Amino acid sequence: MMEPHVVLRAAAVSDVGAHRPVNQDAAFTAAWGAAVADGVGGGPAGDFASAAFVHRLAAGRPTGLGAEQLAASVRAANWDLRAHVERDPALTGMATTFTGIFVAGSRSLLLAHTGDSRAYRLRDGVLTRQTRDDSLVQVLVDRGIVAEEDAASHPRRNVITASLSGAERDAPTIVEHEPRAGDRWLLCSDGLTDYVPDADIHALLTAHDRVEDAATAGVGLALDAGTFDNVTVIVADVVPGRSTAAPPHETTFYGAARARFMEGLESA
Repeated sequence: MMEPHVVLRAAAVSDVGAHRPVNQDAAFTAAWGAAVADGVGGGPAGDFASAAFVHRLAAGRPTGLGAEQLAASVRAANWDLRAHVERDPALTGMATTFTGIFVAGSRSLLLAHTGDSRAYRLRDGVLTRQTRDDSLVQVLVDRGIVAEEDAASHPRRNVITASLSGAERDAPTIVEHEPRAGDRWLLCSDGLTDYVPDADIHALLTAHDRVEDAATAGVGLALDAGTFDNVTVIVADVVPGRSTAAPPHETTFYGAARARFMEGLESA
C-alpha cells in the first residue's frame, strides 16, 4: 500500500456538561482518521450506541480506502448495533449520529456524515462548514420557514432526520476532499454548535497552534455558554505524511467510547 502523503495530527476533548447525567458523545482520533458520534436523545442507551459504533469503526481502521470501502466499514459498524439489539431487545431504538474524516489512499480525504454532528474546515484562514445537518430545522431553513440565524435556538433543533441505528437503510453521506497540508478540521457534537456561533469557532481555531489547546478551548466556550448537552470537539491538522511532527498511529478514544468497550481492543 502506498504511504499516504498526509496524516492527521488530532486531539479531542469530551465533557458531559453540567446538565446531563451521562455522556452520550463518543469520539476517536488517530493519524489515519477521526470521528465523533452522538447518541440520539430520547432513545435508549445513546451512550452505548455511540461508543459501540465508534469502537467497531476504529477497530476496522478504514484507512487507505476509497468511498465504497469506507461505506462498507460504516455498514459493518452499523450492523454491529443491530447485533447488540438482537442480543438485548431493551436496546431497541438506540441510534447515533456520526461525522468523521479519513485519510484515503495517497491524495484523498473522505468526509462521512449522518445526523447533526458537524465538520468544519479552516483553510487559508477561511472557515467553511463541510456538512449539512440531517435535521428537521435544517429542512425548515432550506424551505425558508426558519431563518439560518434562528436555527440554533429553535425549540426542535435536536430532531434529526437521519442516524445510524442498525437498520438496512442507514447510510452516511460520503464526500471526497483533496487534503492540503495546513488545513485544520473541527468535528463536533451539537453541544458546541447549538451554543457557540461559527465566528467564535473560527476565532478559537486561529488562536491556538496546538490541536489539544484548540479542542480544550472549544469545549470551554460551550460550557461557558451554558450548553445543556454533552459537548465533544475534535481538532485535526493535516500534516505531511513523513513529517517528524506527525503523530503516532495509535487510536485514542474519548467520551462514552473511553468508558466502554476498551477491554480487548487492540490499537489500530
